[in-house]
Amino acid sequence: MNILVTAGNTQTPVDDVRCITNIFTGRTGGGIAARAFDRGHAVTLLTSHPAVVDAIPAARPRTEPDWRVKPYRTFDDLERLMAAEVSGGGFDAIVHAAAVSDYRVAGAFTFADGTFENVTAGKVKSSHPELWLKLTPTPKLVDRVRTSWGFNGVLVKFKLEVGLTDNELLTVAEAARVHSGADLISANTLEGMHEWALVGSAPLGFARVTRAELADHLLDRIAALRPGA
Repeated sequence: MNILVTAGNTQTPVDDVRCITNIFTGRTGGGIAARAFDRGHAVTLLTSHPAVVDAIPAARPRTEPDWRVKPYRTFDDLERLMAAEVSGGGFDAIVHAAAVSDYRVAGAFTFADGTFENVTAGKVKSSHPELWLKLTPTPKLVDRVRTSWGFNGVLVKFKLEVGLTDNELLTVAEAARVHSGADLISANTLEGMHEWALVGSAPLGFARVTRAELADHLLDRIAALRPGA
């Protein structure tokens, strides 16, 4: 198969030198990409942390054209890469494991005497007694895979929640899968993300797998949805 994997985090710039981001390094997505390549698939990896996958031992030389790594930094970078790669066609499966920013910074403000003052600049001054950031939602990139970018292959979505039971997580995950038109979803909680994930769909069933099993389990289930792959 020809597989696209997204991995890592996105940065949301506050100004030209500062940003908001999250804790994720792309280890899960990078591991899935590396394992897919070891199993003989062609892989394109979009990642914010290329060094993570470079550190994973390889069963065969990772060289183009069957192994491509494209780095990104910001939400806008990842959006442009996904639009170009997915719209270009040729992928049998997309594993969207990147932890994408839910909000972008729409301005920096100070607040005094009941009034906000816009202090957005190339580098916001550090002398302000306090700073307010206006955040606006970013579009869900996984929701654009089927719609804007016309992908018809196997789509795997990732979902992270906090403080849910397994049954609650399954309910949330299945709703998220259906909303995005994904075939499979990998869902876990912040508390358990280093140990396990629930993988599957309501029509096909869910399995609880360990982190070490995740890549092979996902690839087996993707292959099962593509007879002859």
